[in-house]
Amino acid sequence: MSNVFIAFQKNEDSRAIVNAIVADNPTAIVSDQPAMVKIDVPGRMVIRKSTIEGDLQEMHVHLITLSGNIDETDDEFSLTWNQ
Repeated sequence: MSNVFIAFQKNEDSRAIVNAIVADNPTAIVSDQPAMVKIDVPGRMVIRKSTIEGDLQEMHVHLITLSGNIDETDDEFSLTWNQ
């Protein structure tokens, strides 16, 4: 199973997003870099609006890069590798 990942600028605003992703994805591996935070998850990553407690679109401001196929609704953002 391949990992999907997402990386954010390392700042106060993105810290809450990273914490929400870890809460939604127990197998997440967080890699702290000097200027960014990268989160790897095997198979599928889910980011829920209810966990972020805000608009999912706001996370795009802090987004650096991602890997995987995107599926986005008003309530959920997910990354997967289609088999």
